[in-house]
Amino acid sequence: MALQGREELGEQVEESEDLDDQDASSISPAEEITLPPGPGGDEDPEEALLLPWDRFSTWLHCICVVGFDLELGQAVEVRGQPAHVKLHCSTKKKSLSYICYLSFPDSNSGCLGDTQFCFRFRQGSNRKSSLGCFLETTDRDAPPCLKREQGHYYGYVYFRQVRDKSLKRGYFQKSLVLISKMPYVTFFHSLLKIMAPEYFEKQEPCLEAACNDIDRWPTPHPGRILTLPIMGVVIKLKESLSVFQSDSQVSIVLPTIHEVDLFRCFYPVFFHIQMLWELVLLGEALVVMAPSPAESSDTVLALVSCISPLRYCSDFRPYFTIHDSEFKEYTTRTQAPPSVILGVTNPFFAKTLQHWPHIIRIGDMKQAGRYNFY
Repeated sequence: MALQGREELGEQVEESEDLDDQDASSISPAEEITLPPGPGGDEDPEEALLLPWDRFSTWLHCICVVGFDLELGQAVEVRGQPAHVKLHCSTKKKSLSYICYLSFPDSNSGCLGDTQFCFRFRQGSNRKSSLGCFLETTDRDAPPCLKREQGHYYGYVYFRQVRDKSLKRGYFQKSLVLISKMPYVTFFHSLLKIMAPEYFEKQEPCLEAACNDIDRWPTPHPGRILTLPIMGVVIKLKESLSVFQSDSQVSIVLPTIHEVDLFRCFYPVFFHIQMLWELVLLGEALVVMAPSPAESSDTVLALVSCISPLRYCSDFRPYFTIHDSEFKEYTTRTQAPPSVILGVTNPFFAKTLQHWPHIIRIGDMKQAGRYNFY
């Protein structure tokens, strides 16, 4: 396990090429040791051949802590990831920049207290990891909505902002971010509710303990009941829509790992829900303007999932900022908007995207120009 500070991370950025740049040839055969069975039940024979920290890598790519520096702005302070891939799995400078900007709210709402949301960004290059064959096997039987992302990463964020007079800025601002290819929105948000408060109180040793717990988890398999211990708490789940009865040894029971609350998300636009379903089904360009990243990301994820069991095959960004690499592509007026669903919070987008054909306005962002609001 490697917990890297900002200086060490900065040295590695220049050498790396991609967030998923793993090289199996860099690991010697002597390191192929057998790990003890995870706590989720009988071990799959294939899992007995996994390397140390391979179990961690089937769930997460890395864990980032993003803070605010008065001179640098948002900056990655700590990044936790498997030690044996740290030289081959380092994040490209651009990807680090995306993570930094996407991990903080980009609006005037203030977001005092704790806020959870998620974002999605493109993978720099499609290089296969050393777990490629194993992941293809475990992913093969998964339903479309639970398949691992091939060209994108998800970022699951727990952001805390509280007043602190001891700091020059007057506020404590920090995000704990889980980077993964798994679209397990409900699960990772629940995981962050356990990890983040402990981290903000106990700092880095807490993250290292959490990473060690995750590396003892069984690998995710469709339909299998999983019991996952994390920081003294046990999560029980199944990669399906089944609900389980709680028992004395399970602290948290999750009935689903990926679904968002459709009724809560669509409540502001409930009378237009059929039209929205048709627009998503047709792959129309949609932008969700909301006062907070939590509302924008939840609404975008609800739109994508409302056509389930069909898989939404176009691009979608639950939380999109002006620093994204596709900003110019999506805001140009020289061509029709692409087939994408964007979630935005910056009022700047009200004017920049006013030429888009379909805009969903949630909350009290100020109106500017004419829009097809729903």
